Amino acid sequence: MDTLVAVFPVVFLVWSMTKKHPLAAHVALPLTALIVALLQEFYFNAELLTLAANAVAGSMAVLTPISIVAGAILLNRVLVLSGAEDVLRQWLESISQNAVAQIMIIGWAFAFMLEGASGFGTPAAIAAPILVGLGFPAMPVALLALVMNSVPVSFGAVGTPAWFGFAALNLSESELLETSQWTALIHLVASLFIPVIALRFLVSWQTIRANLLFVLISALSCTLPYYLLAQVNYEFPSLIGGAIGLCGSIIAAKYRIGLQPEPNKSTLTSPEPLATSAILKALSPFLLLIVILVVTRIQQLGLKGWLNEGSPWLTFGDVQISQALIVTWSSILGTDVSWSYKTLYVPALIPFVLTVLVLVPVLSLSQRHLFQAVEETWQRIKFPILALMGALMMVNFMMQGGDQAPIFIIANTLASTMGANWSYVAALLGALGSFFSGSATVSNLTFGGIQYSIAEQTRLPITLVLALQSVGASMGNMICLNNIIAVSTILGIKNQEGAMIKRTIVPMLVYAAIAAVMGKLILISLI
Repeated sequence: MDTLVAVFPVVFLVWSMTKKHPLAAHVALPLTALIVALLQEFYFNAELLTLAANAVAGSMAVLTPISIVAGAILLNRVLVLSGAEDVLRQWLESISQNAVAQIMIIGWAFAFMLEGASGFGTPAAIAAPILVGLGFPAMPVALLALVMNSVPVSFGAVGTPAWFGFAALNLSESELLETSQWTALIHLVASLFIPVIALRFLVSWQTIRANLLFVLISALSCTLPYYLLAQVNYEFPSLIGGAIGLCGSIIAAKYRIGLQPEPNKSTLTSPEPLATSAILKALSPFLLLIVILVVTRIQQLGLKGWLNEGSPWLTFGDVQISQALIVTWSSILGTDVSWSYKTLYVPALIPFVLTVLVLVPVLSLSQRHLFQAVEETWQRIKFPILALMGALMMVNFMMQGGDQAPIFIIANTLASTMGANWSYVAALLGALGSFFSGSATVSNLTFGGIQYSIAEQTRLPITLVLALQSVGASMGNMICLNNIIAVSTILGIKNQEGAMIKRTIVPMLVYAAIAAVMGKLILISLI
């Protein structure tokens, strides 16, 4: 009975967001959080004060992901309003007339880098319209964008799904790094297949075969450095891997390495060459973004330590502000629940807002442009704020109660059912989390605790099981309702969500099979 009660909110959430007239995420997630709170209070006899403290902490915790989202969207809107996005489209079009080259450069490598820098739907928001602008049809582009934007997601937004998504588990630095290493290895293998499957939405198998060498060069030029970097860092694999891969893909396309000559059917005349200064100006936001992130994330340069400085500066009761503007609220409502926000280290003010401010004169941004960008950013985040708040409160409620917490009751049941075979299906649980929440980060927040507990119960390596969770959360982006709605809105596609899920679930299941096989092989290697 305890298991049925514990799993009911999860079942309700999935049902409410997939029924004939689904609830929006900003309604379904807070409603589910309320259901969990009521079950905790009246069935599991949870301590009311701790429940209230977890509600407060969950509400405050939304500041971390939503500030990152806001910063990413603000930069995106500035690119559009300044004309930089249009210049990027023209430049990328001029590199190659080969359809496969254009798709891999923009839909794979460029989007890979964007995911690493900002995540939260930014790759589709920027890359998909560029591909449509090149003459590719909207619906297939939307499907390709959803499938392509999977491999880099585990380390998207400067590693947010890793360092924030698993934050509640209190993993050691070595455990988090090992989780990232296994995650990157599984994604590396998947990258040999996923881009090929995604390309089929836009070009024929014959065209793919004729350009297969270029496809593999482009794919591996992103994922090999991505994998290597993940051995020592969990913030930069997608960002740096994508940047290296973008350069590699452009060079390979320019010199026609692995490409079969094929005119672009969408281009009747050759695009006019752009001035180098115009290209550099349009690329300047991304170059500056990467420089700022690298400088503030490499420990040896000193800024990372300063941005994480926790020495007290101001104190107001249980609230403390450090010299690096880290806000900490300890002992919320007199309980052991706490919350903190690293104002300067969370990738929001630095690098996104800082990048926008520095580039105001470079991109010739007017005050009207800035006000419009801020307004459009608010319009896009006001509902996700509610959705993320609901998700974070739900996670806190589900984990309250120690060994009798709903999340651990579910874990015990799953562990006893699947036993040591859990590694075969662990990724599917992560995909389920992304499907209903719209975020790999939220999936890790929601199901990371369950995966951790199952790993302990079945004596499977915790870091491997969490890696499978992370991979699953990434591949779940293919069928995520929020992502599907977002890319459809951007490209003007109406009422095709169901049809799109039916098309993207196949590559997602292929990804799940790869994850299952890799999980088993890694287990064998550890014996």
